[in-house]
Amino acid sequence: MSDLPRKAVTRTAKLATLPLGFAGRATWGLGKRIGGKSAEIVTRELQQRTADQLFKVLGELKGGAMKFGQALSVFESALPEEIAGPYRAALTKLQEAAPPMPTRTVHAVLVERLGEEWRELFVEFDDKPSAAASIGQVHRAVWHDGRAVAVKVQYPGAGEALLSDLTQLSRFARLLGPLIPGMDIKPLITELRDRVSEELDYALEAEAQRAHAAEFADDPDVVVPEVVHQGEQVLVTEWMEGVPLAEVISGGTREQRDRAGQLLARFLFSGPARTGLLHADPHPGNFRLLPAAAGAGGSGAGIEVGAEGEEGGAGAFRLGVLDFGTVDRLPGGLPDIIGEALRTALAGDAQAVYDRLCEEGFVKGSIDLDPDAVLEYLLPIIEPTAVEEFTFTRSWMREQATRIADPRSPAHQLGKQLNLPPSYLLIHRVTLSTIGVLCQLNATVGLREELESWLPGFLAKPAPDDGAGIEAEV
Repeated sequence: MSDLPRKAVTRTAKLATLPLGFAGRATWGLGKRIGGKSAEIVTRELQQRTADQLFKVLGELKGGAMKFGQALSVFESALPEEIAGPYRAALTKLQEAAPPMPTRTVHAVLVERLGEEWRELFVEFDDKPSAAASIGQVHRAVWHDGRAVAVKVQYPGAGEALLSDLTQLSRFARLLGPLIPGMDIKPLITELRDRVSEELDYALEAEAQRAHAAEFADDPDVVVPEVVHQGEQVLVTEWMEGVPLAEVISGGTREQRDRAGQLLARFLFSGPARTGLLHADPHPGNFRLLPAAAGAGGSGAGIEVGAEGEEGGAGAFRLGVLDFGTVDRLPGGLPDIIGEALRTALAGDAQAVYDRLCEEGFVKGSIDLDPDAVLEYLLPIIEPTAVEEFTFTRSWMREQATRIADPRSPAHQLGKQLNLPPSYLLIHRVTLSTIGVLCQLNATVGLREELESWLPGFLAKPAPDDGAGIEAEV
């Protein structure tokens, strides 16, 4: 395979094959119908061909196109099952793999960033990548001190490619819309474009990963690899074995799915409270399931996906977290209004919920809404927080997506009048994406427990002690 295409005209031409391919396959489908095949069979074949082409084009381009594919993959739970089936396999591939960068290109980057004698830094270096993602690929190696390490090498021209791809994809947003019915694709692409510059900066990524690794160093539930070395286009971290979350989704036991879901929710809400940072790329490729004794550099032995009765039970599993290239900086943790709005909504206090949403800009000053209607809109969405345990399913996710997306629905009409302040864009996307992964896992999760422990404002503040109790005792 050739190097990552960098010229805008080349990449635009490849992206243009997506809408052209849609049209061509529609014509092919009509021909099959005329030839006597049933509509159901033709539709299934058509969707499979579309999924195959989507993976091929986005995977070859990497860059922003690949990032877009990863973003879409966490929303597949919202698709109607007859559409989701053919796309699921192709989109899942985007989470774990992509066509690799040529070895000569990898070596050229290492020479440029680590020096002519770069091989002396390693005892071993595997030229075959272990993973390929949107802006770089990862090679397994052994550092000169004997540690197993992951070497992330950024694709040459990745920055230019990211911005170019996302600009071009925004022009095709209307044609790509049917991939996720009811979702407005263009704002998703715009938001991705606004964030890619941070992901290209390995110094920022190393800083965020070091902060998480230090905070979670002795954590019984979460493992974050240490940063070993950081350069402009090269990032070396400790290697982490484990079962990719995508494999747990496709073949994990009930115990594995529930434990992975619980830890994913715990990491989502505890991370900002403990580090002031929100891991903002929660697609399954960035998580591993580890046995209790494993850590960075440890073995993944002890977890067999689909195997029942692992020694130590569900509590033996830990969640490994990778890729801190995209984070939201929240020095005070998640905003109090999220917890406060959830608490007052669950209490049925429509006016209090509405007032807080107005204060924070979720309802613009020029718009007047019925507080009871707003509460009615919110309650089905926050159902998982109202109970001790909730089972996240694709059917529940599709039900919510349909309710909000249907133009005939009161929820759709009200939702159009709500506003999402820019400072909440990333929090909103991460939350939705995490819920999408929980639905893919079909996990039963005690979400309320995590909110009570980590979400500011979710628990009512105790009334101030005015001393009356002491005086009464005296």
